[in-house]
Amino acid sequence: MAVVTGGASGIGRAMAHRFAGEGARGVLVADLDGPGAEAVAAEIGERARGIRADVARQDDVDAVLAAAREAFGPIDLFCANAGVGVGTDLDTPDDVWGLAFDVNVRAHVMAARRLVPEWVERGEGYFLATASAAGLLTQIGSAPYAVTKHATVAFAEWLSVTYGDRGVRVSCLCPMGVNTAMLQAGMALEGEEGMSSRVVAATGDVLEPEEVAGTVVEALAAERFLVLPHPQVLEFLRRKASDYDRWLAGMRRLQAAVAAA
Repeated sequence: MAVVTGGASGIGRAMAHRFAGEGARGVLVADLDGPGAEAVAAEIGERARGIRADVARQDDVDAVLAAAREAFGPIDLFCANAGVGVGTDLDTPDDVWGLAFDVNVRAHVMAARRLVPEWVERGEGYFLATASAAGLLTQIGSAPYAVTKHATVAFAEWLSVTYGDRGVRVSCLCPMGVNTAMLQAGMALEGEEGMSSRVVAATGDVLEPEEVAGTVVEALAAERFLVLPHPQVLEFLRRKASDYDRWLAGMRRLQAAVAAA
């Protein structure tokens, strides 16, 4: 069975539907938007449940895991998909930085803290972390998003290195632009606040969430660590690694071009 956080909309909703369609024993949809999570579960049918949860709270994470086990039995796949895109530059307040770390990073740690010992004992389990291409490259216009998504990737890497030979499989989803409420809200903002979304829209195709969910299913079946709905992200990463200074200069040019547009 699969647990999907941030499942009330966007990529999370699409993954919940796709997992059910692929024959999952059950799908637990969790979201801060409780009615939204319940609505997605109702769309899926009897093999799904919806629950309100703040993934930045250990008690709520524990409640999600307990509800999933009670409804469908042992958890096979946990999708740490909930995320926030908040903050801009050095003037971003500490509480906004804190929110970004809590949802984008600490929520993954709290879930893994509970799940990994069980999976090691069973000899199997799958952790899917939703990061972003920003976690491999960077995010022009949003320091908190860039930094926390890098941390998301780093934690997923650590999990794979530490537990990969003990039955725990790990994948990390790193898309660029996806047609979600988060992207659309950012596109509606002007100036610095909207720059990160404008950069995303300018650098590649904006995919539908269902396309991303399809790529996820394929990657999980192949047990690939990097899940890249936008294949060009791998080439960007290679260029970055091969000549960091050149890559940084190119990103500065991109920033200037978007700011002037």
